[in-house]
Amino acid sequence: MEMAGSDENNPGVIGSVNVQGVIHAGGGGKFVAAPGHNRRALSTINGNIVGAPAYPCAVNKRPLTELNAVCEKKPPIPVHRPITRNFAAQLANQQQHNSEMETRKPFQSVLSSPEAENHNVIDVDDYTASRDLDVPMFVQHTEAMMDEIDRMEEVEMEDVAEEAVTDIDSSDRKNPLAVVEYIDDLYHFYKKSECGGCVPPNYMAQQYDINDRMRAILIDWLIEVHYKFEMMEETLYLTINLIDRFLAVHQVVRKKLQLVGVTAMLLACKYEEVSVPVVEDLILISDKAYTRKEVLDMEKLMINTLQFNLSVPTSYVFMRRFLKAAQSDKKLELLSFFIIELCLVEYEMLKFPPSVLAAAAIYTAQCTICGSKQWTKTSEWYTAYSEEQLLECSRLMVSFHQKAGTGRLTGVHRKYSTSKYGFTARIEPANFLLERF
Repeated sequence: MEMAGSDENNPGVIGSVNVQGVIHAGGGGKFVAAPGHNRRALSTINGNIVGAPAYPCAVNKRPLTELNAVCEKKPPIPVHRPITRNFAAQLANQQQHNSEMETRKPFQSVLSSPEAENHNVIDVDDYTASRDLDVPMFVQHTEAMMDEIDRMEEVEMEDVAEEAVTDIDSSDRKNPLAVVEYIDDLYHFYKKSECGGCVPPNYMAQQYDINDRMRAILIDWLIEVHYKFEMMEETLYLTINLIDRFLAVHQVVRKKLQLVGVTAMLLACKYEEVSVPVVEDLILISDKAYTRKEVLDMEKLMINTLQFNLSVPTSYVFMRRFLKAAQSDKKLELLSFFIIELCLVEYEMLKFPPSVLAAAAIYTAQCTICGSKQWTKTSEWYTAYSEEQLLECSRLMVSFHQKAGTGRLTGVHRKYSTSKYGFTARIEPANFLLERF
């Protein structure tokens, strides 16, 4: 190979260069060098070009023999580094970098395996296992920390879900009879106005001829009459409310007390029932102790004394709402009504508002069935009473449950000892609620 000497008059003109890097004299091509560039020996240029890796904007020119040898081998991993004259250091760095790349990227070794080249198949399990082993420590720590955060969020979400209040009206949104749009306002009004339907807990002190024991006998008898006439549940609660409100403001002699009870039931039937019993039926059940005129005269007296105010929220009104909040089944419902009907007979329970009686009856029934204290956040939200606020009333209910089948006043116990009411009276009371006494 020959290189034409440079012309002193034209120092920037050199011969053309072939693909092996040989410069032919008079090859027809011209390359004009930039001023100030020093020309180096051809061997130095070939060494730098062939040995150095590819670099942006630099042409990697190699001899044909070396290019053929390279084509037969696997293509090297392209690495962009500047050209250096130290070929030994460059080669050492290149080999070290290749080994690092092979360690960090096992996927390339899988691709370059003969089995993969022949069948074009990647072993995903081997790749995943090798990848897991080569994850840096700080990445493993980060992943472990993120997993722990996810677990903590799941636990927090479980706690929130346990304490969340259930929307008990969500399933009734398409039921026009449920009046979901107004139901909360209605019960806020009931809670606000329930005191207007209550009586002083010591009103019997104003009666000179009757006492609380006579009241209990009357109500126990009316519960049996209500059961035999198969009246609505609302009728019983309104009947007792009318009796107490009338006795709280009007003096009654002993022999007229049963007449007050019969007349109060007649008024409650006219307010609640679709089919109202006739006056003669009520006279018959009272063993004809009163005449038709006496019943109608007492009706006028009671309705005027109460000023026609019959629309009062009784315990039954709250029972229905609170049972829905407790997501009750038939057993819980029957036991709750059994407990609250036991309270209707007891004069001392007049000190509790109707909403408290309803909530405490459901709470006591839940404790009786489960054998432990049961009061959910949903029940507390819709009743507006905590467990502590119900304990006093609930313990009295348990004591009434204990003695339900004893003594002379057993009307409620007999009623709930039938198959129609699921033999609820046979359930053992929640005695553990009395342990603090």
